[in-house]
Amino acid sequence: MHVVPSSSPAAPAALRALPQVQKLLESTEAAALLAEFPRVLVTEAVRGALDALRRAVLDGAACFESFPADSFFDSVRSALEPLRHDRMRRVINGTGIVIHTNLGRAPLAEPAVTAVADVAAGYTNLEFDLESGTRGSRYAAVTGLLCRLTGAEAALVVNNNAAAVLLALSAVAGGGEALVSRSELVEIGGSFRVPDVIRQGGARLVEVGTTNKTRASDYEAAITPETRVVLKVHQSNYRIVGFTSAPDLAELADLGRRRGLVVMEDLGSGTLFDLRDIGLPHEPTVRESVASGIDLVMFSADKLLGGPQAGIIVGRRDLVVQLKKHPLLRAVRIDKLSLAALEATLKLYLDPARVVAAVPVLAMLATPLHRLEERAGRLAELLAGIDGLEVAGAEGKSYSGGGSLPETALPTRLVTLRAAGLGTAELARRLRLHRPAVVGRIAADRFVLDMRTLADADLPVIATAIRGAVRAAVQGVPAP
Repeated sequence: MHVVPSSSPAAPAALRALPQVQKLLESTEAAALLAEFPRVLVTEAVRGALDALRRAVLDGAACFESFPADSFFDSVRSALEPLRHDRMRRVINGTGIVIHTNLGRAPLAEPAVTAVADVAAGYTNLEFDLESGTRGSRYAAVTGLLCRLTGAEAALVVNNNAAAVLLALSAVAGGGEALVSRSELVEIGGSFRVPDVIRQGGARLVEVGTTNKTRASDYEAAITPETRVVLKVHQSNYRIVGFTSAPDLAELADLGRRRGLVVMEDLGSGTLFDLRDIGLPHEPTVRESVASGIDLVMFSADKLLGGPQAGIIVGRRDLVVQLKKHPLLRAVRIDKLSLAALEATLKLYLDPARVVAAVPVLAMLATPLHRLEERAGRLAELLAGIDGLEVAGAEGKSYSGGGSLPETALPTRLVTLRAAGLGTAELARRLRLHRPAVVGRIAADRFVLDMRTLADADLPVIATAIRGAVRAAVQGVPAP
């Protein structure tokens, strides 16, 4: 193949040399591809490569007397290779952010993984009562556990916490007013904002108080005959500090009882475990919110709780029944795999003495510095002897992430890398493309791995990925 001007008289001859798609699919080269990939994908790739070659001829970028079968099928294979692997793949998290939203938030505990695999492999009694042989409730597997763990009268689960808040507002506040402190009109992940959720729920937002100070009297002064709900939004992903004040939950619960209003709390990254037990700042537990008298509490299952993506609602029985009857529930209901994982995760909390070790999020948050130092030393040993790789240890800070503990930085240990002849950004890219992907962060022109979010079993895999990336760069092999 050679480049010719677009006006070359050889172009029509090259176009005539292009075979039909069916003819190409009958070739020996195509047969090899069809043995590896579905026919529909091979056909699309052949057609795409043929169109590209035709445009190149017409543009004068290519010309040939006989069809270049070898290079043509090389391009077809290149187009098909990315389809060989699943788009979603395992990632080794070396960022130090424990609940990393972009990396799927909470990794599941082993019993939850087992439960998901068991349920996914066949049929399940999702909505079938095995005792009576009649239709059952899909929520029965977790509602009893949630009531026991939180002290609530009733519970309901949906597919995420935003859906939980939306459902609660739609069922209870639709057509009326919802009172919210100005300091709590927050934006959560993905640019979703509390005012937008309230409007979508069919309620009218009424702001009370000021950015830094809101009192119970501010809520009471804003009540009208149209008021339905007082919504408290926990500051799970930000803090306002300094000259501030806010009513406690018991005050709001008392206001609701006196004025006939439903008081809800969006607890965000709710926890069933007192984080002070592992040396972290106090984060309100769901049980504390329920005990304060709040009517409905909504929180996430995939943050500090350490379970699958789900939104949990606990509180007054009559209100939960009202939510169960709302048409929106079917649109936001939880699936069987998440239910299985949630049930298994909740059961771990029945044993407070073992839950920290069993739930990966809690285990990572609780890992002491000396363990992180040992892990850093083992990784450094595995990386020793790689030509052109500079390895160093460092102190650093890890974060809970996922909209939780926003002011809390956890001391950690880092391993930092620099590869001769390979830019730090390129090293990071090559590690991201490894299987499994290795994701860290870049600081001061070094690739950084935080030991807090790594497992001991990850270390040999990381070493293999780094050794391969550096060796390939030295040999001039391009990244995949």
